[in-house]
Amino acid sequence: MPGPTGLALAPFRGVRYAQQRVSGLAAVTSPPYDVIGQDIAEELREADPHNVVRLILPPPRPGHPWGDYQEAAQLLHAWLAEGVLVTEDAPALYVYQQRLVDPPPGAGDGVLQRGLIGTVRLAPPGDRIVLPHEDVMPGPVLGRRQLMEATQANLEPIFLLYDGGPGTATARLTADVAAAGEPVLTARTEDGIEHTLWPLTDPAAHAAIAADLSPRQALIADGNHRYAAYLQMQADRRAAGDGPGPWDYGLALLVDQTSFPPTIGAIHRVIPGLDPGEAVERAKAAFTVRPLPGGPAGLPAALDALAGAGQSGPAFLVAGRGQLHLLSHPDPVRLEAAMPAGKSAAWRRLSSAALQELLLSDLWQITDDEQTVQVVHHDAARAVAQAAAAGGTAVLVNPLATADVYEVAAEGERLPRKSTSFAPKPRTGLVLRSFAAR
Repeated sequence: MPGPTGLALAPFRGVRYAQQRVSGLAAVTSPPYDVIGQDIAEELREADPHNVVRLILPPPRPGHPWGDYQEAAQLLHAWLAEGVLVTEDAPALYVYQQRLVDPPPGAGDGVLQRGLIGTVRLAPPGDRIVLPHEDVMPGPVLGRRQLMEATQANLEPIFLLYDGGPGTATARLTADVAAAGEPVLTARTEDGIEHTLWPLTDPAAHAAIAADLSPRQALIADGNHRYAAYLQMQADRRAAGDGPGPWDYGLALLVDQTSFPPTIGAIHRVIPGLDPGEAVERAKAAFTVRPLPGGPAGLPAALDALAGAGQSGPAFLVAGRGQLHLLSHPDPVRLEAAMPAGKSAAWRRLSSAALQELLLSDLWQITDDEQTVQVVHHDAARAVAQAAAAGGTAVLVNPLATADVYEVAAEGERLPRKSTSFAPKPRTGLVLRSFAAR
């Protein structure tokens, strides 16, 4: 277990929207940058001239394929100078709650998640304090690092999970603040989630939380690329001879998964350059392939069939040209031969490993990178429609189990790219962190 230099979440002087200067918090906040398509980004930009998406996803320009980050920095500084964004007077940890308002019938209490937003002390993966669980791609890491360097800010928190419990000091303090404290903001977004933020400024509470968290580990549920960018920026500063500074911490939401178990959604694939008929034929070399009724009407039943087939091993739905095919029961010899050497048994059992190594790489001869393979979070119908528009193939998958993610990450291994989508994700723009505000 980590010792005194273990998991640490420090208070900071938050930067927040001045609510009287914007049309509404729902109109100026956004989902995390990596789940926003270009169509949604445009809608958010049009929702309010001060929407945070203008900072986290500046439009690409010639010579700036990932976006003009200097423009984002200028915009951030302008909003601070104009009073659209204001900096808190005192350092705080922020109790952050997400609650689904009016859940549909049969959904029980719906979504409820509560955690703390602060700055997490950075630790390299080898220290086993903050556990990455997915491989990252160089392009997005570079882009997030360049955005931080340009803005000198963390514009959105990563999402961390840890094992705590109702009796811990952190759990008691966050529950007490949520029950009796005065929130600094409440906003309801278009998905029906009510977001509430309470500042916790008491130094004694900060000390109790620090003592509670010190022996613990945290799993990166969302933000593996941003955490890698945090570490790169810290390494660059140290290589330049800089001493301790704001680059030693990164903005994070920390949630006790014992009290608030997360949901893991599926991340589907779209391969625009792959003919669906050819994809199905090649899959027959290692999978049992069964055609299912196609079209939009057939998709719900096909997803049920996918979930059922996934109970006994890796299974996938291949969609394209109005047809659906269920792939299941992979040939164990072919599956084992496709796996990289040195991977644990837990890693080899992952359905995402079978997707990456057997289906994409071995059978389809496709490299799983962001240029070749597009991803669609949660929405199977959208993935099918996106593949149809491109004349390509969609691969629909089952979500992984949280226990499987922890088992692999705890051994220091990384899951294949885009294996998980934890929810609910923190809303971007509720509280930002400027390196200048100490």
